[in-house]
Amino acid sequence: MSDDRLHRAVSADGTEIAGHHHPSTHYVSSADGTGLAIEVTGNGPIDVVCLPGVALPVDLMWDDPGCVRFRGRLEAFSRVIWFEATGRGASEGDPVAGMVGEIFDADLEAVLDAAGSERAAVLGFGNFGPNAIHFAVTHPERVAALVLFNTYAHYVREEGYPWGLRAELLARFVADAKARWGSDAIVEVVAPSRWNDDRFREWWKRVSRLGSGPDEFARTVRASFEIDVRSLLSAVTVPVLVLHREADSYIRAGAGRYLAEHIDGAKFVVLPGGDHLFFVGDTDALADEIEEFLTGRHQALEGDVVLSTVLFTDIVDSTPQAARLGHRAWSQLSGDHDALVRDALHRHGGREIKTIGDGFLATFDGGTRAVRCATEIVTRAKAIGLDVRAGLHTGEIEVRGNDVAGLSVTIAKRVCDKAGATQVFISETTKGVLAGSGIPVIDIGSHVLKGIPDEWRLFTIEPSNQRT
Repeated sequence: MSDDRLHRAVSADGTEIAGHHHPSTHYVSSADGTGLAIEVTGNGPIDVVCLPGVALPVDLMWDDPGCVRFRGRLEAFSRVIWFEATGRGASEGDPVAGMVGEIFDADLEAVLDAAGSERAAVLGFGNFGPNAIHFAVTHPERVAALVLFNTYAHYVREEGYPWGLRAELLARFVADAKARWGSDAIVEVVAPSRWNDDRFREWWKRVSRLGSGPDEFARTVRASFEIDVRSLLSAVTVPVLVLHREADSYIRAGAGRYLAEHIDGAKFVVLPGGDHLFFVGDTDALADEIEEFLTGRHQALEGDVVLSTVLFTDIVDSTPQAARLGHRAWSQLSGDHDALVRDALHRHGGREIKTIGDGFLATFDGGTRAVRCATEIVTRAKAIGLDVRAGLHTGEIEVRGNDVAGLSVTIAKRVCDKAGATQVFISETTKGVLAGSGIPVIDIGSHVLKGIPDEWRLFTIEPSNQRT
């Protein structure tokens, strides 16, 4: 492929559509004349086509910072083709007819041809993973590599296949999803870390309404779960990376593990977090894995590097508590928890970064204030009937807009994971900055932190000091 064609994309009438600073949506015609909406962004040396997995209108994607950041990460090494499948968003046609099979394959071929791409890495997210798998098997000459994220081969349980919904519950699930479509209810499932973000929830409601109608959504959800490409997995011949967030409650990680186990040579990576959507949560960790798989490397960290004390909190055994209390009572209790955490952060000068599952990630300029804040959160949570644990580590972090990254963030999370109910664990580095604070600590020895080299000496705050 010539450099000229690699860096150009054209619509059906020959209009050049790549290289714009602000993405522009254009239509291409499929083999049967259906109008398909696409955007082409970036000028990297390889081609990537993204199948978003949700009815995500490309015209609305760039209103969300997470989408913009993820797009930027891909554009740093690739030319990205964003494709709305038949009947989704601005594209024409019947979305169910355009699911996995010949129609979808023909549509994707038309998109690649219009973008001037001979071969591309195909990124199949969520419900579009089976589409990507089918295309890779039927058109291996057009697929340079396959990346599958939070997806599956089939999502209805059967004998010997425990992943997905039980068949008798599928109709109820679809009916409930249809009734809630256009609201923000599903955000709690597919983007739990953004549930408290009012702006995101309002944006998501617009995405839902403009991406698909309730009836179409219900039909496509049912059809996408009933799809079964298990018989094709052994026929995949292109390089494959399977990624799954460990706590995704919409599509369980076991479904992703099944894919990797049944595709010869596939690499399987479990990512932390519970967000199903690719543009929510730690998008940099996701982009790092994709870039390294496709190019053999990933970008150096960007942003300002600062010394900070990182705090993670987590509600212990939240799932059993939620089941015991019921949705209404648990929603009230978890809301009280969030309010007291934010109050403590405000009083001690902490910066809330984001919520992760049932906990918080925050940073502090001072270690002493961070520890006092952590002990206050644990104590006040206990008073309302919640067992919370906390972990802290002090080190260099990279500030990326409203997010933070780096090894120190990971260490703090692993320290929190070691703590038990109502405990505050700190690293030796954080213990060192407490000198002269009067906060008593107890040495609890050396520990192995998951995914972190060497052993780490940890300390806990004495119970007598865990008072507001």
